Formats: sequence, C-alpha cells, structure tokens
Amino acid sequence: MGLFTRRKPRVDYPARIAELNAENRASRSPERDRELRRLRHEAGVEALKSPPPRPGLVDPAAAAPARGAESKCPEITPEELTPEVLRAAILEAGCLLVRDLMPDEEALAIADGIEQAFATRIRLRESGGVDGEGFYDELVPEEPYAVQKRDWIEEGGGVLAVDSPRLLVDMLDAFDRVGLPEVIEGYLGEKPLISADKCTLRKATGDVPGAWHQDGRFMGDVRAMNVWLSLSRCGDVAPGMDLVPTRLDDYVATGTEGTWLETQVSDAVAEEAAGEIGIVRPVFNPGDALLFDDLFLHQTGSDPSMPKPRYAIESWFFGTSAFPDIYVPLAA
Repeated sequence: MGLFTRRKPRVDYPARIAELNAENRASRSPERDRELRRLRHEAGVEALKSPPPRPGLVDPAAAAPARGAESKCPEITPEELTPEVLRAAILEAGCLLVRDLMPDEEALAIADGIEQAFATRIRLRESGGVDGEGFYDELVPEEPYAVQKRDWIEEGGGVLAVDSPRLLVDMLDAFDRVGLPEVIEGYLGEKPLISADKCTLRKATGDVPGAWHQDGRFMGDVRAMNVWLSLSRCGDVAPGMDLVPTRLDDYVATGTEGTWLETQVSDAVAEEAAGEIGIVRPVFNPGDALLFDDLFLHQTGSDPSMPKPRYAIESWFFGTSAFPDIYVPLAA
C-alpha cells in the first residue's frame, strides 16, 4: 500500500483576508490580527513558488501632475491616484506626493500605537509573557525564510510592522480602503508583495543624522515601489525627508569624500544630481504619503533644534517576478 502525503488545504487567500478584515472592522480581535498576518505571509510564500515572467511597467499618463510650489514634487489627492499618473510622476521627478492618503486621526492613532509597540517590546523582554493586545508579537516565518536585521531596525528607532500584528492590520486595511495595492499592481503589471524586512514603523528625533542613499543599492535587481507615509507633521517641527525630486535612471556615485558608509552618497553628489531643481525638504502632514522607487535619492532631513519626533511608516512593495531572495514575503 502506497504512502500518501497530506496536502495543505487550498485557501482562497484574498477572499479570506477580506472576510477577516470586515469582521475586524465590526469587532476588533488580536487573535484575528495574528491570523491575518499568518494568511498574508502564507499567501506570499505560495506566490513565490511559481513567480510570473517579468512584465513591463504601465505606460505613463500623458503628463505628470503639477509640482507643488513648496515640495517641488508632483502632488495629487488620493482620488487622482492611478497607475498611469504614478508612472508619469516617477519618470518626471522620481516620486509622487499624495496628500491625505490616510485621515489625520487614523495616522495619529498609528503613531500612538508605535509608542505602545516600543513600550510593549521592552515590557515583554523584561517580564516575558504574551501581549494580549497584539502591539508586539514577533513574526516566526515559514522555513526557509528568516527575518533579517531586526536588531538593526530597533537601533534605528523602528519596529518591523510584521512584529506588531495590530498595526500591520491597521496599515494594510487603510491601504486597501484607498485601493493602493491595486494601483501598485497596475504600475508594476503584476501582483505586488510586501517584505517583512522592509516594512518599518519608525520614530525619528532631531538628533538622528541623515545619509543620502538609493534603496536599490541594498536590494539588487528588483521591481519596487515604496510608500513612505507620514504619521505626524514633519519637515519643520520634526525630522522629515530631504529629497532630490528628479528622475535618476541609474545609481549615482557612493563612498566618495564626505561619506562614512560604502553605500552612502555625499552631499556634493546629491547636490549635483538635484541640478536646477535643487534639494528640497517638504513639510508633510499626518497621512501624507510619498511614493518612490528604488532609484530615488533621499535622506532623513533632521536638525537638532527640531522639538518633536517624527513618526512614519516605510513600506516597500515588490513585483512577485523579482522579489528579493533575502526577504520574507507577505501578500499586499
């Protein structure tokens, strides 16, 4: 008699995730938050078992949105966000600023949640136990996947979103409600995944120095879109971001005079890349989002005189056809 291997039941992941999100909106449950995280990770793992051929990016809209007078970045409202508009903005300026992608009160609540996640992480390490509210609960991914650089993220003032099931669900539910995953899918020409290792809840104070960089230097050959979401007012009273709002078709020089990291871009190289537009430090309000790809040149824009901390979410979306091998996948 032959031996049979029990197969995992087939799951309609999008339908089950939508069902649990609807239940959560009616009655929040930490157990349901953890289940949503598990389902998204499992769906990501399944997607990578048979990745699609690499498609082309969407054709851009006829014209990029107008640049903001202060930000110098193409600016739109959430209602104007389409894959074609996003592509046109990336080709024009390397980025797209979406004002009020998330309501102010929702963004501020997630900022408060980040502080709660930090405090819970400390408490659990000191006393052990489990967080009943789901603000901190480290993801244990399926083998052979492993979360990288958790300690490094913590040292930089962050917590991985996947290690806070409650905040991960809040973030992704908010993205779903404005159709952001669909826009990024249309832009990439394929279903996106997010990375557990590159989706971070951050707090930055004025004494945190900036370092110019292009994220593609750390990722390899990818198809990517970052959603950097401000959860507090920043750029004036709190650290924001210094930007080079112009399209770069390749990597600029790194490790030159004035840098302390091999992958860092110097101030002089950044200024040269910015050209006539110049380097800008926009003011972001809670819920404003900056979308950019792996070639965009930027750094934390801080000053020790800034009296308040900045809270933000950095969430990288990757095309399934070119998801980095070193990262842990989750369905977007």
